[in-house]
Amino acid sequence: MKASDIRAKSEDELKQQLVDLRKEAFNLRFQKASGQLENTARVRQVRRTIAQIKTILHQRQAGAGAA
Repeated sequence: MKASDIRAKSEDELKQQLVDLRKEAFNLRFQKASGQLENTARVRQVRRTIAQIKTILHQRQAGAGAA
């Protein structure tokens, strides 16, 4: 997901997406441990998207506090 797509979403949407991605990451870890994981690149994609969302949420909070 592109950063511009993430920035276009509201804070509530981002928080919900963050919850969903964390659940997906949890499930991917179990699939990897049991040898059922087919798309290994998805683990990296999910981790990066989580980091992007957390960064943007933090920037918004810092911007709101400074203004």
